[in-house]
Amino acid sequence: MDSASNISSSVDQRISERLRGLRQERGWSLDDLGSRSGVSRATLSRLENAEVSATANVLGRLCQAYGITLSRLMHLVEDDFPPFVPHAAQTIWEDAKSGFSRRIVSPPARALAGEAMEGMLRPGARITYEGPPRAGLEHHLVLLEGGLHITVDGAPHTLHPGDCLRYQLRGPSRFQADATAGARYLLFTV
Repeated sequence: MDSASNISSSVDQRISERLRGLRQERGWSLDDLGSRSGVSRATLSRLENAEVSATANVLGRLCQAYGITLSRLMHLVEDDFPPFVPHAAQTIWEDAKSGFSRRIVSPPARALAGEAMEGMLRPGARITYEGPPRAGLEHHLVLLEGGLHITVDGAPHTLHPGDCLRYQLRGPSRFQADATAGARYLLFTV
Protein backbone atom coordinates (compact mmCIF):
# COMPACT_ATOMS: atom_id res chain seq x y z
CA MET A 1 0.00 0.00 0.00
CA ASP A 2 1.48 3.39 -0.99
CA SER A 3 1.57 6.42 1.34
CA ALA A 4 -1.48 8.06 -0.32
CA SER A 5 -3.50 4.88 0.31
CA ASN A 6 -2.28 4.77 3.91
CA ILE A 7 -3.35 8.40 4.45
CA SER A 8 -6.77 7.78 2.84
CA SER A 9 -7.26 4.64 4.94
CA SER A 10 -6.26 6.53 8.09
CA VAL A 11 -8.73 9.34 7.30
CA ASP A 12 -11.51 6.79 6.62
CA GLN A 13 -10.76 5.10 9.96
CA ARG A 14 -10.90 8.40 11.85
CA ILE A 15 -14.14 9.36 10.07
CA SER A 16 -15.72 6.04 11.04
CA GLU A 17 -14.67 6.48 14.68
CA ARG A 18 -16.00 10.04 14.77
CA LEU A 19 -19.31 9.03 13.15
CA ARG A 20 -19.75 6.32 15.80
CA GLY A 21 -18.89 8.84 18.53
CA LEU A 22 -21.38 11.44 17.26
CA ARG A 23 -24.16 8.85 17.23
CA GLN A 24 -23.29 7.55 20.69
CA GLU A 25 -23.03 11.09 22.14
CA ARG A 26 -26.65 11.62 21.14
CA GLY A 27 -27.75 8.25 22.47
CA TRP A 28 -29.06 7.22 19.05
CA SER A 29 -29.24 3.65 17.84
CA LEU A 30 -28.26 2.82 14.26
CA ASP A 31 -32.00 2.63 13.50
CA ASP A 32 -32.54 6.13 15.00
CA LEU A 33 -29.76 7.57 12.86
CA GLY A 34 -31.03 5.68 9.82
CA SER A 35 -34.49 7.21 10.10
CA ARG A 36 -33.03 10.71 10.66
CA SER A 37 -30.59 10.49 7.74
CA GLY A 38 -32.24 8.16 5.23
CA VAL A 39 -29.11 5.96 5.26
CA SER A 40 -29.70 2.25 5.80
CA ARG A 41 -28.76 0.61 9.09
CA ALA A 42 -26.46 -1.81 7.23
CA THR A 43 -24.57 1.04 5.54
CA LEU A 44 -24.24 2.92 8.82
CA SER A 45 -22.84 -0.18 10.52
CA ARG A 46 -20.32 -0.74 7.71
CA LEU A 47 -19.27 2.94 7.85
CA GLU A 48 -18.81 2.94 11.62
CA ASN A 49 -16.73 -0.24 11.38
CA ALA A 50 -14.60 1.26 8.57
CA GLU A 51 -15.60 -1.56 6.23
CA VAL A 52 -16.47 0.96 3.48
CA SER A 53 -15.56 4.55 2.67
CA ALA A 54 -18.38 7.05 2.87
CA THR A 55 -19.55 8.84 -0.27
CA ALA A 56 -20.14 12.60 -0.36
CA ASN A 57 -23.89 11.97 -0.52
CA VAL A 58 -23.91 9.73 2.57
CA LEU A 59 -21.65 12.06 4.56
CA GLY A 60 -23.91 14.97 3.53
CA ARG A 61 -26.96 13.12 4.86
CA LEU A 62 -25.20 12.23 8.12
CA CYS A 63 -23.93 15.77 8.63
CA GLN A 64 -27.46 17.04 8.05
CA ALA A 65 -28.77 14.64 10.71
CA TYR A 66 -26.09 15.84 13.14
CA GLY A 67 -26.49 19.54 12.22
CA ILE A 68 -22.83 20.03 11.24
CA THR A 69 -21.00 20.83 8.01
CA LEU A 70 -18.85 18.25 6.27
CA SER A 71 -15.83 20.46 6.91
CA ARG A 72 -16.69 20.53 10.61
CA LEU A 73 -16.85 16.72 10.60
CA MET A 74 -13.43 16.61 8.93
CA HIS A 75 -12.10 18.98 11.59
CA LEU A 76 -13.46 16.71 14.29
CA VAL A 77 -11.33 13.87 12.93
CA GLU A 78 -8.20 15.99 12.70
CA ASP A 79 -5.77 16.87 15.42
CA ASP A 80 -5.56 20.53 16.40
CA PHE A 81 -3.82 22.61 13.74
CA PRO A 82 -1.52 25.64 13.71
CA PRO A 83 -2.63 29.02 12.25
CA PHE A 84 -0.50 28.39 9.13
CA VAL A 85 -1.78 25.50 7.03
CA PRO A 86 0.75 24.61 4.30
CA HIS A 87 -0.62 23.09 1.09
CA ALA A 88 1.05 19.75 1.81
CA ALA A 89 -0.69 19.51 5.21
CA GLN A 90 -4.22 20.16 3.94
CA THR A 91 -6.52 17.16 4.26
CA ILE A 92 -7.85 15.72 1.01
CA TRP A 93 -10.95 13.57 0.93
CA GLU A 94 -12.08 11.79 -2.21
CA ASP A 95 -15.33 10.19 -3.26
CA ALA A 96 -14.22 8.18 -6.30
CA LYS A 97 -17.75 6.97 -6.97
CA SER A 98 -19.15 10.47 -7.56
CA GLY A 99 -15.96 12.00 -8.97
CA PHE A 100 -15.67 14.55 -6.17
CA SER A 101 -12.67 15.47 -4.07
CA ARG A 102 -12.21 18.21 -1.54
CA ARG A 103 -9.14 19.78 0.00
CA ILE A 104 -9.67 21.47 3.36
CA VAL A 105 -7.74 24.69 2.70
CA SER A 106 -8.69 26.47 5.94
CA PRO A 107 -10.11 23.98 8.43
CA PRO A 108 -12.76 25.01 10.93
CA ALA A 109 -11.57 26.16 14.31
CA ARG A 110 -13.41 26.93 17.52
CA ALA A 111 -12.32 30.59 17.48
CA LEU A 112 -13.10 31.19 13.78
CA ALA A 113 -16.53 31.49 12.16
CA GLY A 114 -15.50 30.57 8.61
CA GLU A 115 -13.72 27.82 6.76
CA ALA A 116 -12.54 27.27 3.19
CA MET A 117 -12.25 24.27 0.93
CA GLU A 118 -11.24 23.55 -2.63
CA GLY A 119 -13.66 21.32 -4.50
CA MET A 120 -12.84 19.35 -7.63
CA LEU A 121 -15.39 17.54 -9.78
CA ARG A 122 -14.32 15.38 -12.69
CA PRO A 123 -15.99 16.12 -16.05
CA GLY A 124 -19.73 15.48 -15.88
CA ALA A 125 -19.69 14.64 -12.15
CA ARG A 126 -22.78 15.53 -10.13
CA ILE A 127 -23.38 15.77 -6.39
CA THR A 128 -26.80 16.31 -4.83
CA TYR A 129 -27.45 17.33 -1.23
CA GLU A 130 -30.98 16.94 0.10
CA GLY A 131 -30.60 19.81 2.53
CA PRO A 132 -28.03 21.84 4.41
CA PRO A 133 -26.41 20.59 7.61
CA ARG A 134 -27.65 23.83 9.17
CA ALA A 135 -30.44 26.04 7.77
CA GLY A 136 -29.07 29.37 6.54
CA LEU A 137 -25.50 28.13 6.14
CA GLU A 138 -23.68 30.85 4.19
CA HIS A 139 -21.60 29.88 1.14
CA HIS A 140 -19.34 31.97 -1.10
CA LEU A 141 -18.26 29.86 -4.08
CA VAL A 142 -15.62 31.06 -6.57
CA LEU A 143 -15.11 28.96 -9.71
CA LEU A 144 -11.40 28.68 -10.54
CA GLU A 145 -11.42 26.34 -13.56
CA GLY A 146 -13.89 24.56 -15.82
CA GLY A 147 -17.62 25.09 -15.67
CA LEU A 148 -20.18 24.48 -12.94
CA HIS A 149 -23.96 24.35 -12.91
CA ILE A 150 -25.37 24.81 -9.41
CA THR A 151 -28.98 24.60 -8.33
CA VAL A 152 -29.72 26.10 -4.92
CA ASP A 153 -33.27 25.90 -3.54
CA GLY A 154 -34.55 25.29 -7.07
CA ALA A 155 -32.72 28.28 -8.65
CA PRO A 156 -30.20 27.28 -11.36
CA HIS A 157 -26.87 29.11 -11.82
CA THR A 158 -24.13 28.56 -14.42
CA LEU A 159 -20.65 29.64 -13.36
CA HIS A 160 -17.58 30.34 -15.48
CA PRO A 161 -14.01 30.83 -14.19
CA GLY A 162 -13.83 33.88 -11.94
CA ASP A 163 -17.57 33.93 -11.17
CA CYS A 164 -18.73 34.00 -7.54
CA LEU A 165 -22.04 32.64 -6.27
CA ARG A 166 -23.12 33.72 -2.76
CA TYR A 167 -26.06 32.06 -1.07
CA GLN A 168 -27.59 30.78 2.12
CA LEU A 169 -28.60 27.14 2.10
CA ARG A 170 -32.14 26.41 3.17
CA GLY A 171 -33.07 23.46 0.97
CA PRO A 172 -31.60 21.03 -1.55
CA SER A 173 -28.61 21.84 -3.75
CA ARG A 174 -26.95 20.21 -6.74
CA PHE A 175 -23.49 20.65 -8.26
CA GLN A 176 -22.88 19.50 -11.86
CA ALA A 177 -19.44 19.88 -13.45
CA ASP A 178 -18.93 20.76 -17.09
CA ALA A 179 -19.00 17.60 -19.24
CA THR A 180 -15.55 18.20 -20.72
CA ALA A 181 -13.63 20.49 -18.38
CA GLY A 182 -14.88 19.41 -14.96
CA ALA A 183 -14.77 22.05 -12.23
CA ARG A 184 -12.38 23.34 -9.61
CA TYR A 185 -13.64 25.89 -7.10
CA LEU A 186 -13.08 27.48 -3.72
CA LEU A 187 -15.93 27.41 -1.23
CA PHE A 188 -15.95 29.68 1.80
CA THR A 189 -18.47 28.73 4.50
CA VAL A 190 -19.63 30.86 7.41
